[in-house]
Amino acid sequence: MGRTKKVGSAGRFGPRYGVKIRRTVAKIEKEQKKRHVCPRCGHRAVVRVASGIWRCKKCGAVFAGGAYTIETIVGRSVKKTLEAKRGGA
Repeated sequence: MGRTKKVGSAGRFGPRYGVKIRRTVAKIEKEQKKRHVCPRCGHRAVVRVASGIWRCKKCGAVFAGGAYTIETIVGRSVKKTLEAKRGGA
């Protein structure tokens, strides 16, 4: 065991489930386990607490996001729309 240079965290599945699925899982897990930038304080200290719940280890801010990423595509578009409305009004 331990030969996970190519597949990363999905190496635990061995040869099971197929290459495409294992690569997808590895990509998702790499994104969810890394530290993200806090929208409140700006430090790279946001970690995933549970599915969709994120916490900054620096300032203690807790907020909702995507299950695997800190910000969803829909959330990003809503944020842009709100910023445009505030700027225009």
